[in-house]
Amino acid sequence: MSWIQKLYETYEQCASQRDSPDSGAFLEPICHTSQQAHIEVSLDDNGRFLRANVIPKGQGATLVPCTEASAGRAGSKPVNHPLCDKLQYLAGDFLKYGGVVTSGFAGEPKEPHKFYLSLLSEWANSSFTHPKIIAIQTYVQNGNMIGDLVREKILPIDEDRQLLAEWTGDKKAMPSIFSIMPNGNPPDSAVVRWRVEIPGEPLPETWKDQGLIDAWISFYTSKKDNKGLCLVTGDNLSLAEQHPSKLRHGADKAKFISSNDTSGFTFRGRFIDADQACGVGLDVTQKAHNALRWLIARQAYRNGDQAVVAWSVYGKKIPDPLANSFDLFGLEVEQPEIQQEQVSQGDSGQAFGVRLTRLLAGYRAELGSTNEVLVMGLDSATPGRLAISYYRELDHTEFLNRIEVWHRDYAWHQNYSKDIKFVGAPAPKDIAEAAFGRRLDEKLRKATVERLLPCVIDGQKIPYDLVESTVRRTSNRVGLKHWEWEKYLGIACALFRGYHKERGYQMALELNRTSRDYLYGRLLAIAENIEDRALYVGGEKRDTSAAKLLQRFADHPFSTWKAIELSLSPYKTRLRARRPAFLAAMENQLDDVVNLFQADDFMEDRKLSGEFLLGYHCQRQALRTRPETEQDKNVEPTAAETN
Repeated sequence: MSWIQKLYETYEQCASQRDSPDSGAFLEPICHTSQQAHIEVSLDDNGRFLRANVIPKGQGATLVPCTEASAGRAGSKPVNHPLCDKLQYLAGDFLKYGGVVTSGFAGEPKEPHKFYLSLLSEWANSSFTHPKIIAIQTYVQNGNMIGDLVREKILPIDEDRQLLAEWTGDKKAMPSIFSIMPNGNPPDSAVVRWRVEIPGEPLPETWKDQGLIDAWISFYTSKKDNKGLCLVTGDNLSLAEQHPSKLRHGADKAKFISSNDTSGFTFRGRFIDADQACGVGLDVTQKAHNALRWLIARQAYRNGDQAVVAWSVYGKKIPDPLANSFDLFGLEVEQPEIQQEQVSQGDSGQAFGVRLTRLLAGYRAELGSTNEVLVMGLDSATPGRLAISYYRELDHTEFLNRIEVWHRDYAWHQNYSKDIKFVGAPAPKDIAEAAFGRRLDEKLRKATVERLLPCVIDGQKIPYDLVESTVRRTSNRVGLKHWEWEKYLGIACALFRGYHKERGYQMALELNRTSRDYLYGRLLAIAENIEDRALYVGGEKRDTSAAKLLQRFADHPFSTWKAIELSLSPYKTRLRARRPAFLAAMENQLDDVVNLFQADDFMEDRKLSGEFLLGYHCQRQALRTRPETEQDKNVEPTAAETN
């Protein structure tokens, strides 16, 4: 149960960071939930109706009091919230205007309103009452809500004075309530929130009134009498009967802890009742779940039902373990001098290492010496059951060290797009895409991210099948769009370099590395450069032979190199007339690389490993930054080059 204890501690430490319900991430108080409201009703302090209005889209997030049953309500007879809810609960004249109640209440259609009014009246008549609750109770007892909303032209009716379920008239005249209802639901399912305007009180909104929030918490907890041992704190507390849901989003019904199987009794033979199997205090479980909900909304990686979140118990900022180096550095990598460092032939990662160390030093200073970092992965196999697929508790120093190792070992020159070029490690989601394609199945993406989490957090070696799959897909250049191939090339090089970190691959061209695969990659880059320059001189735009034959070259380098070298003859002839100095330099480089092969390595036709991509990428980078010679400058440009 350590996870729930850490989340409980997180809530206690971060309660002061609570934002307003209107914000995207809100740390909710206990016994409350967030609800999307559609109609706002304003009353005076005596419970008289003042006005009503439709809440515009995006402004209806409302903190509402709830019970354990109503927070996780589901089924045909959902339990009402005590204050803000749908019209079928609040309006005494709901049936008079033809409102349709939930199917489970069809036999007793007045039940929803009766239950709502009963709980509201119990609260209003208790010692934990509040002036705004008394005003709302007075108004609800009158039973005129639908009539008031019809008179205010919030809810449209037909000639029989029955509520309209859909609008069939002119769209320009359509009441605004139809445009804000989710999924085309009828207006009679709208959720109402309250404003009570009391003279001298500047805050009429009930969902922002801290006094009213505290009043409901005190009232509800005073009714709890099932005391027992809380397995989290070890104290004798009021135990939770139901545990919260809605962790990943508002419609999420999956729970960590559930014991509602009273027919099959999943705990039969071990315990007499469910509380003996798992007793957690109401205050503890609600604070823990609210903290997790807040963290997920605020900083989690999301992929369908999968969520991965890392946080500090004290609410300190920490680096995202699933971010690539560009996102980790933020705007720093966009500075011109850093861009210049990235394309420099001599930059083998030192500049990146310095920036990484400097960044993480800032995190270490902010976290101090007493902070724990936790990483939790969540997923659900069924709609109702939530599982912890990954969980780690780490000292902040250990966490930052592992983040540094990941970004340092798997760093390479990355080319994500025209505007995003950086030196660093790719994100796990990008690795999954490079290994299996952009259209990979959601389950496969989730499984791949789960496999990579221990590599980032625990320092484990990356699975070799992911390295091989990425190299194989990158070698199939003709099957990818140009921008895809450029992105996957950087990722493939990063994975191969990180997997074989003992070989000490540099991010710049290594002129003294004589391994067969690395040299073949260099040859391919030089051949591509020769043909590419010849095509440019001739005004042609098409793929080079090296690009077309990349897959075949990876499988049969020696025999494919013969074909590539023969295809260069006409391009060499063109360059000999137009770019003699350039051609001479390239031919010298070809000779130098061939002379570096050991013994019979050059004539072996066995398949190349991913190392050839490193040699190719580094050689290509070096050729792109080759300074122009005086002889090149003195050659007159062709018509194609000047156009």
